[in-house]
Amino acid sequence: MGLAIALYAPQAYKASQKGGTLMIAFNVVRFRVRPGMEEAFVARHRDAGRDMAGFRRGALVKTGDRTYCMIGEWGSMGDIVSARPTMIAMLDTLRDMLEDLGGGLGITDPVSGEAVVEMGMPKPARPKAKARAKAKPKAKKARKAPKKKKK
Repeated sequence: MGLAIALYAPQAYKASQKGGTLMIAFNVVRFRVRPGMEEAFVARHRDAGRDMAGFRRGALVKTGDRTYCMIGEWGSMGDIVSARPTMIAMLDTLRDMLEDLGGGLGITDPVSGEAVVEMGMPKPARPKAKARAKAKPKAKKARKAPKKKKK
């Protein structure tokens, strides 16, 4: 089973173009849910805590009949490593909902790494500058009459 991911992370892209060091990392975990457990599995992900340091965003993707991938975006690989105990604790709450994937994998097929190529939608073309509307002339200020000199 192949997995193709195209993500756009403007900050990391800009930094990499300028030789910066900002790097993002991703983790992907594949699951197969037991029959009749899909709604509970999705609900558990929807209600899951997201208070892990460095976690930017995630998505649970339905990839087939009872198969899903969880994709997480992180600030760095170090953030993923630090969050592993929390992620394993969440997995422990899901174990009864999952089926063995076969091939010696067990109930999950996890991978993670740093982004090396970032892809995204092309930026829309900027609209042509409209001719500037002529500025309304400013109202002239009333001039004060010059003071008369005393003789």
